Amino acid sequence: MALTRRTLLGAAAALPAARARAQSPAIKIGVLNDMSGPYRDDTGMGSVACTRQAVQEFGGSKDFNVEVVYADHQNKPDVGAAVARQWFDRDGVDMIMDVPTSSVALAVNTVCREKNKVYINSGAGTTELTGKQCTPNTIHWTYNTYMLAKSTGGAMVKAGGDTWFFITADYVFGHNLRDATEKFVREAGGKVLGDAPYAFPGTTDFSSYLVQAQASGAKVLGLANAGLDTENCMKQAQEFGVTAKMKLAALLFGIRDVHGVGLNTAQGLVLTESFYWNLNDRTRAFTARVKGRLPSGMPNMIQAGCYAGTLHYLKAVADMGAAKAKADGAAVVARMKAMPTDDDAFGKGSIRADGQLLVPSYLFRVKTPSASKAPWDYYDLVATTPADQAWQPEDPACSLAHA
Repeated sequence: MALTRRTLLGAAAALPAARARAQSPAIKIGVLNDMSGPYRDDTGMGSVACTRQAVQEFGGSKDFNVEVVYADHQNKPDVGAAVARQWFDRDGVDMIMDVPTSSVALAVNTVCREKNKVYINSGAGTTELTGKQCTPNTIHWTYNTYMLAKSTGGAMVKAGGDTWFFITADYVFGHNLRDATEKFVREAGGKVLGDAPYAFPGTTDFSSYLVQAQASGAKVLGLANAGLDTENCMKQAQEFGVTAKMKLAALLFGIRDVHGVGLNTAQGLVLTESFYWNLNDRTRAFTARVKGRLPSGMPNMIQAGCYAGTLHYLKAVADMGAAKAKADGAAVVARMKAMPTDDDAFGKGSIRADGQLLVPSYLFRVKTPSASKAPWDYYDLVATTPADQAWQPEDPACSLAHA
């Protein structure tokens, strides 16, 4: 597919980590995400800003300097794969970061393995990246559909939400999220009464799906989508009176989404994140450093994942040397797995053999407007799932998984 100027938005906008050093090799990071569609606020230039923050904090190296480029994949797998190939074949990119939209993530995952480059996923939720499509070149940071379903879905069932109806984005991520949540609902003795898949991207009117949800008689409306789609579903559910009879389970809903719909609409909602800016002293310190770089508001978990993943990657490159790192992406990922992770966004963690980052997940409840004491003070912590329990067991379908 021909690459347009819009697709390669910012591809020439490089950011040196420090002053250019004569004859020093350059490590090049490409942030690939949605710059113009429903995930633009959750990823977009905020992910670029957090990647640049990590580069600045790393502070360069006598062995190499660092550049950051970025592009819009338009939520299209063919566009994402084409950008990745051009970055590797022509532009000297060594690592791709972020890549929301699971169908695009899986396409880029394949290209990174073919080219032996590094891929750190922060934006996509599919567990296939550490399952049957795992590769020695990929690390899955931040969140996945299993972690969301176990925490949020499990909490809703325990609270009495034992009958569900889903509105599902009709692509890999939406189906993974719905299927994982349905598994936990059924294991807890609940039932799924129906599912309404919708075309992604491009759907903005959810009225017909909400009517189906109301007619089902289910107690819980599970929103197996993300970004502006979830926000639109929530706003329209309130307009149509759905929330008077059904509880909403926004299965991927973050700080920017809460801000987008407002506390009057989101209050009382439970949601799961692996990062919250006001969680502890370290998360507040990271947020204070990066806030001025963001287009607006506070960083969300996906953007924080871009920061943390980039920082750990650069530590591994420095540890093994830039020349070796540029020559062998799989070797860099192996070095990253061998090193414990530690950063201000997620704290201490580790990377499993299949590429899954292991950090705690947090169940939050959105505050009422009267309980919120400052801008972006939106969450109360309900429960913490330890790192060794939050994520799915290693999948035997992954050749990298421990036997």
